Amino acid sequence: MSMKTSDFFVQRLKEWGVTRIYGYPGDGINGVLGAIQRANKSGDGIEFIQVRHEEMAAFMAVGHAKFTGELGVCLSTGGPGATHMLTGLYDAKMDHAPVLAIAGQAETTARGASYQQEMNLDRVFSDVANFVQEAATPAQVRHLVDRGVRVAMAQNGVGVVIIPKDVQDEPWQAPQHAHGFTHSGSGYQRPRVIPHQVDLQRAADVLNAGKKVAILIGAGARNAAVEVVQAANVLGAGVAKALLGKDVLPDDAPFVTGSIGLLGTEPSWKLMQECDTLLMIGSGFPWTEFLPAEGSARAVQIDIDPAMLGLRYPCEVNLHGDSAETLRALLPLLEQKTDRSWQESIAKNVQSWWELMEQRAMAPANPVNPQRVVWEMSPLLPDDAIVTSDSGSCANWFARDYRVKQGQRASLSGGLACMGAAVPYAIAAKFAAPEKVVVALVGDGAMQMNNMAELITIQKYWQQWANPRLVICVFNNQDLNQVTWEQRVMEGNPRFEATQQLPDVRYAEFAQSLGLGGIFVDNPDALSTAWQQALQSDRPVVLEVKTDPEVAPLPPHITFKQAKAFMASMAKGDRGAVQVISDTASQLFHKK
Repeated sequence: MSMKTSDFFVQRLKEWGVTRIYGYPGDGINGVLGAIQRANKSGDGIEFIQVRHEEMAAFMAVGHAKFTGELGVCLSTGGPGATHMLTGLYDAKMDHAPVLAIAGQAETTARGASYQQEMNLDRVFSDVANFVQEAATPAQVRHLVDRGVRVAMAQNGVGVVIIPKDVQDEPWQAPQHAHGFTHSGSGYQRPRVIPHQVDLQRAADVLNAGKKVAILIGAGARNAAVEVVQAANVLGAGVAKALLGKDVLPDDAPFVTGSIGLLGTEPSWKLMQECDTLLMIGSGFPWTEFLPAEGSARAVQIDIDPAMLGLRYPCEVNLHGDSAETLRALLPLLEQKTDRSWQESIAKNVQSWWELMEQRAMAPANPVNPQRVVWEMSPLLPDDAIVTSDSGSCANWFARDYRVKQGQRASLSGGLACMGAAVPYAIAAKFAAPEKVVVALVGDGAMQMNNMAELITIQKYWQQWANPRLVICVFNNQDLNQVTWEQRVMEGNPRFEATQQLPDVRYAEFAQSLGLGGIFVDNPDALSTAWQQALQSDRPVVLEVKTDPEVAPLPPHITFKQAKAFMASMAKGDRGAVQVISDTASQLFHKK
């Protein structure tokens, strides 16, 4: 039997090193699924992971890319299956994760006829994708795969290949050696990208002149952790972390001030407000109000993506290059600062902050303080654990109360800040590193939106994992909590019951109904034991904690405008205003 175009397509993906595809079936992509099935029978196939929803498949592809550094791959049928993937693909785009999306399409003979599930998918994906193309003939498929994968990997973005149903089933035809055909090849190796020596010297001159140097790192500094520490030691600098860079450096380093921004720490706020020189490394941190005021600090930026240079803060020197390679070339040009008073003051601020965080975590709440959930988790995690977080108020506690250790990995939907990413990220982490412990921190809003269904995916596959330990920690406060606080603090409005109230769902019991573990906690003194039980379980566990929705996710610096709006919302008859004010006062009372 002659090879079908779909067989060649799968073979080409295999040549590119693809070993796993997350997806959901449909008639528009059945040709490719049949090819995966045939390849698997021959022992040289690609693992297919069946998800519950195509959006989750795309999130899993992003999680795979983030935690492995490899290309993540997702697949869907055409029409609604393809549009479902969009949200996850925007997560890849905004967090610079290399992902290839494969989508089916109506037959070429029906294109333009308003056929069932026919969409102009190349237009649908045009904003999210670095490369998108629909195949029209078998001879086109080779270079579409090669280019889609190479562009996604080289540009840390999204490639999309769309294959109509009939093209999938046509006999494979290699490109002819003739006019009108192209002959592409597979393979890509990221180059060394280092700025010119003259620009490195200019950057060194700025940094050497500074007396109070601050460093801001993001996910782009992940492979440069050693070099960042060396630079901080030479410059006597403090290091703040954008949220996507949380796992780049451990939180036990005395000069690491933790996260920055609305979810950040007071030491990071002070670091940025008091520095005279800023070095940004691999970060697209968006909230410029948390950076030094324009003109108050000289700045240098390093980024592999030139489009991100000079975008958040006006820098004297913009260095286009790989973070590690550029820092290695820059370090010999830096002068050791003998005055360590700046870094010593940073260390004191950091120590005081962690003491404050413990006091806030242990403050009483009704019934459980959500900060304590993460605070109790941190010391119990193995040194190589992987932690994911969803968007919402749980991201605050992930950012502030999770003390990441060296060797641990952590991530969330950063630029898109999308609900529903934590569980699919965690599933991808377990497939990528089945021997490691993985924890997902999830709000009840995200669980109800789309993450509960993915517990079924966990149930389907968990017995394949070498280490079954996976903990889904659900913050059950019956409130879309982050938005509630945004309504109060940013808009000055009371909590809007119609939009914010969530049904009380028994998440732990639902997990148990699937054959997974389920633990329910509504007593703060039971948290530590519950975490230990969950982390030592012989199967994945849903740890459901009844948390207090009135514990405010306080920003590191509260402006007069925010305070005024907050009190105005209370005066307008917010639910439980007395409890809200009491809990907030309890948090502020410990503020040093």
